[in-house]
Amino acid sequence: MSKLKIAIQKNGRLSEKSLQLLKECGIKLSNGERRLKTTSSNFPIEILFLRDDDIPQYVEQGVADVGILGENEVWEKDKNVVITKKLGFANCRLSLAIPKDVQYTGLSYFNQKKVATSYPGILDKFFKQNNLEVEIETIGGSVEIAPGIGLADAIFDIVSTGSTLQINGLKEVELVTTSEAVLISNPNLDAEKQEILERLLFRIQSVRNAAENKYILLNAPNESIEKISNILPGMKSPTVLPLIEPGWSSIHSVVKEDEFWDIIDQLKALGAEGILIINVEKMIL
Repeated sequence: MSKLKIAIQKNGRLSEKSLQLLKECGIKLSNGERRLKTTSSNFPIEILFLRDDDIPQYVEQGVADVGILGENEVWEKDKNVVITKKLGFANCRLSLAIPKDVQYTGLSYFNQKKVATSYPGILDKFFKQNNLEVEIETIGGSVEIAPGIGLADAIFDIVSTGSTLQINGLKEVELVTTSEAVLISNPNLDAEKQEILERLLFRIQSVRNAAENKYILLNAPNESIEKISNILPGMKSPTVLPLIEPGWSSIHSVVKEDEFWDIIDQLKALGAEGILIINVEKMIL
């Protein structure tokens, strides 16, 4: 039987998140120590550990069938691959930054300036769209030191918290785009590998559904059941179970995590008591 070859970053936070996702999908890897590649003992996949900026090329060439990496690397390399699934982790922004003691006057500030970056493709496209003439200095790492050593007037780089910019005397002035981890695939997978990919995507979506939702249990007076059910529709409708105490029921449902705090006061106003929120491990719709 064929195995689906998945390329992931060989180290770093995105690598750990990718391996964690596979674990949450119930996929067991056959060796504890990371090598150049490993296989799953219970799912037809093989993991290749590669440099993140090499992954788009290897997926295009068919060395790997799919890959997990930052969306920014997909844009930068511009290879013939398909973004099959956004994964919802490794979120970051790609921004322009300048020395903090320099006054920023808007995008026109960058006209005729030199900007250092590891993402010249994305940056060149952005400046051309804004009709600006900018010299782009491509460097492989430690982009944030470029203004301090006189290499460039500004930088374009990934920003997560902004602390690295502050340490190097820079300030973020222009958001160019945002990025997250994605799963890319070769557009010419054969039927057998496409079927394995569909099974993997089903598992990934179940894990994502669970991460975005919580299981909620509460006790409520029977006269409030209909109103509470309208607030907590669940996947189809809430489960309602009678309590021993007359006139009361236990209501079980699912609520989106980012909506819970917005509706808690409504539930309490309707007499809800003993509200419990439980993590959902998997959620299949």
